[in-house]
Amino acid sequence: MNEDYLWDKSGQPDPQIQELEEILGTLRYQPKPLVIPRGLAVSRRRNYFPLLAIAATVLLALLAAGVWVQMRNNSKSQPQQAKVPPAVDEKKIPSPALAITEPTPVNKPIVRERTFAANNKRRNRTASPSLGKREQEEALAAKEQLMLALRLASEKLNLAHRKTQNTTPAQIKNQHRIG
Repeated sequence: MNEDYLWDKSGQPDPQIQELEEILGTLRYQPKPLVIPRGLAVSRRRNYFPLLAIAATVLLALLAAGVWVQMRNNSKSQPQQAKVPPAVDEKKIPSPALAITEPTPVNKPIVRERTFAANNKRRNRTASPSLGKREQEEALAAKEQLMLALRLASEKLNLAHRKTQNTTPAQIKNQHRIG
């Protein structure tokens, strides 16, 4: 058997290979041109779904903008009520050193702030002057406990991150692993 004949049909063919080529020759690919039947009707139906989706989106955006403007106008027209601190019973207030308990519900009107700038102006780093001295102490104690809990949670997350990253001091920080 001549191997060159199998690759590029040069050289002497083997009679068994010639016999196989003749048997399989009937199954060889024969290109034919594409023929489209004349009676085939092509429909030109238009797809309106994308246009309807765009129209619905624009309609919803306009509706949302109208509701937002209406809500904004309603909140401007309502007069703001003065905040009056409720009477505090000294016997019912726990000491600030104890654990923080659920705040008691107070019947105060809910007043929405208008803008972020208004919130920043009203924000005060100390307790509100409308609170009593005991409430101010409670608020500061609660703030300190919250800050301590946040610091503790942050340290634990940093420790877990360091352990999972398995970084060593000699390793370059922004080095990417290859492979």
